[in-house]
Amino acid sequence: MTTTVTTKPTTKAGRAADYLDERLGVAGVVKEFGRKIFPDHWSFMLGEVALYSFVALLISGTFLTLFFQASMVETTYDGSYVPLKGIHMSAAYASTLDLSFDIRGGLLMRQLHHWSALMFVAAATLHMARIFFTGAFRKPRELNWIVGVLLWVLGMGAGFTGYSLPDDLLSGNGLRIIDGLMKGFPLIGTWLSFLFFGNEFPGTDLINRLYMLHIMLIPALIILLIAVHLLMVVLHKHTHYPNPGARETNVVGYPVLPVYAAKAGGFFFIVYGLLTVIAATFTINPIWNYGPYDPSPVSAGTQPDWYIGWADGALRLVPPHWESVIFGFTFSWNILVPVVLLGGFIAALVAYPFIEKWITGDNRNHNVLDRPRNAPTRTAIGAAGIAFYATMWAAASSDVMSVFFHWNVFLVTHVLQASLIVSPIIAFIITRRVAFALQRKDRDLVLHGVETGHVVRYPHGEFQELHRPLDEYERWRLVSFEENVPVPVRPRSDGKIYNKDRRRSWFSRFFFENRVKPVTPDELAAAQHEHH
Repeated sequence: MTTTVTTKPTTKAGRAADYLDERLGVAGVVKEFGRKIFPDHWSFMLGEVALYSFVALLISGTFLTLFFQASMVETTYDGSYVPLKGIHMSAAYASTLDLSFDIRGGLLMRQLHHWSALMFVAAATLHMARIFFTGAFRKPRELNWIVGVLLWVLGMGAGFTGYSLPDDLLSGNGLRIIDGLMKGFPLIGTWLSFLFFGNEFPGTDLINRLYMLHIMLIPALIILLIAVHLLMVVLHKHTHYPNPGARETNVVGYPVLPVYAAKAGGFFFIVYGLLTVIAATFTINPIWNYGPYDPSPVSAGTQPDWYIGWADGALRLVPPHWESVIFGFTFSWNILVPVVLLGGFIAALVAYPFIEKWITGDNRNHNVLDRPRNAPTRTAIGAAGIAFYATMWAAASSDVMSVFFHWNVFLVTHVLQASLIVSPIIAFIITRRVAFALQRKDRDLVLHGVETGHVVRYPHGEFQELHRPLDEYERWRLVSFEENVPVPVRPRSDGKIYNKDRRRSWFSRFFFENRVKPVTPDELAAAQHEHH
């Protein structure tokens, strides 16, 4: 008969870990999670930058909540900023001034909070662009793409509610635009405005309502979606770029423990440190220059944060006097059309993975990423979307551009209006042709090698440049993509061909037409024989 002797930990930390493991089973979870592989490629760091910027937002925001007063009660400023002494203002604006001038470290935390918000949305935008152009949204990650779009929208919502809290002139003008948008909806517009502001604009309790949205509801939703996003990453495994040493179901990188965790920890401090340096060096949102909000003055040249600029620009690009009176109700198309345009853009982002799957008929699991040049139509669609977004974003600064460059403001507006339609088409055509050209270049490199610039003369008098053959990995990387073919029109089980099948076939031909075929094994063998 044998007996098993269990050795108990002797240190306090060991006993504490053993206590938690016996009750929560954390050792198995940590062991399983620690074996997960994360890819080691710079483009995957964009998501990390967004995550670490959000952590900086939580840290700095916690500090700000200790001193900010979310109240619109009128008070008289008596702080240390002399130009505003004796001015009547809301308690929210006065407390923000105190944070900037009278509370130790307050201005640094305000600016760290603001720069972190800008970095969060910027990194999330670039992260989504990387996912789109490499096809990382394909099955089984369609829902994770939707989570990413929702995080992007919530990030903009958090930013808007945040810079509206100080109740300064700039944020007040932005809220007035929101009030006009709500009232532009027929039948329900007035009720929407009253529900949001609590009374006639600007209301009596608006700052407190925005404060609850900014520090409770929106952050809670963002944290929940980040947790869901990371959970899906763990469940579906991470995507990776093509590598001859990896199978379709594996990824190329390092395990979470200890390599990736150490790298991620160091990278967090780098991101946080750089944000702190930027906050300590570059002034942002100097509300003391704007003054408290007053509905009567409207400052020229005011600009929202960059991620809201596309919404402001969409309103500026709408033609004037675009209204209709139907059954006694006024329909303000100059408000309704931009709202539908913005909502349609976000809806298209959400639906794109399913649209592409329907067009291509590809229902396989994808763990290996595409090179953007090998999916030219998708890459061109992404470039067109960026051109569409960038035009609206630039339109938010139409007045600033006209003043700075001494251009006619109406001419700038008309050019941007035309660009909103023309620039996506031009971007689509040029990007698609460039992708095809890059594919042909890759094919030429595989078959003929790299030009060396070394020209030799043969005994029969011919001059010829020598080419260096690609090494095995370079050649594999250039030929390792699949040849996608259009979905043919075929009768269904009842022998009929439906119109939706024809439409799908047309879109599929458009998606894959003019494709450059990968190098075949026979062509590669012939090229290698020629080089030899």
